[in-house]
Amino acid sequence: MELEQALRTAVGELREAGVPSPRADAELLAAHLLSVSRGRVLALALAGAPAPEGFQELVARRAQRIPLQHLTGVAYFRHLELAVGPGVFIPRPETELLAQLAIDRAREVLAGQGGVRVVDLGTGSGAIAAAVASEVPGAEVFAVEISEQAYPWALRNTAPHGVTLVAEDLRTALARHHGTFDLVVSNPPYIPPGAIPRDPEVRDHDPELALYGGGPDGLDLPRAVIAAGVRLLAPGGYLALEHAEVQAGPMQGLFAESGRWQGIHGHRDLNDADRVTAAYLAETAVPAGSTWKNGPRDRTL
Repeated sequence: MELEQALRTAVGELREAGVPSPRADAELLAAHLLSVSRGRVLALALAGAPAPEGFQELVARRAQRIPLQHLTGVAYFRHLELAVGPGVFIPRPETELLAQLAIDRAREVLAGQGGVRVVDLGTGSGAIAAAVASEVPGAEVFAVEISEQAYPWALRNTAPHGVTLVAEDLRTALARHHGTFDLVVSNPPYIPPGAIPRDPEVRDHDPELALYGGGPDGLDLPRAVIAAGVRLLAPGGYLALEHAEVQAGPMQGLFAESGRWQGIHGHRDLNDADRVTAAYLAETAVPAGSTWKNGPRDRTL
């Protein structure tokens, strides 16, 4: 079968299966098999090239809602090509906001004091840690991951960038490094137990350990990240934490209730959804009801 006809057939099959982006996925699967860019696939299709061997079989697997990234083995995050597969959470485009906040803050600290220490708690594939390390030369970056399935993927993605990866629980990780970090960043599990994801790619293929945050509200692990931030950060250190849009208010409340954070503020992603809450560690306990502004984008409690 010629490539153009194979692509048309694949698009129809994927659309019928409910795949959200059937045309893009069909072209990316062909590009994967041909080891060319997606644009080159289109050129080859116009030129009457044959479909690559195994294309129909790969399309059939995608129609079963196996994640595209599991079929190609690659997930794209900022400028990085990450190795991914079964057992590791596939990084999402909306998490690039969290990475950008971490990169911006790390650059500020590095410029101001000549060095910066960053830790990514619950790193999963290592996407955030690798992005910070690659985009902030001179940063000392650590990453923490407890999952035996995710750890090898994280190691593969972070090692080329000089990240120190440790296999520990984020609640107690890096006990020898208390009070030494300038920045803690985390995209922890935060889905409540009753909120089962609708997309089969997420529900059936992302590891449960990376999805469900624990407790009736799904915020047990985010609470643990906030507590870890108090333990790991030096005074004035910055914590940025991703969450669901509907959790923005409760998340800011968790920061405020701890009495240890200043400049608590939220950030919206490219879809205008409340995606990240960030704050600075105070030197002493913060009186109830106090506020502290750090910049024009802050929404301060």
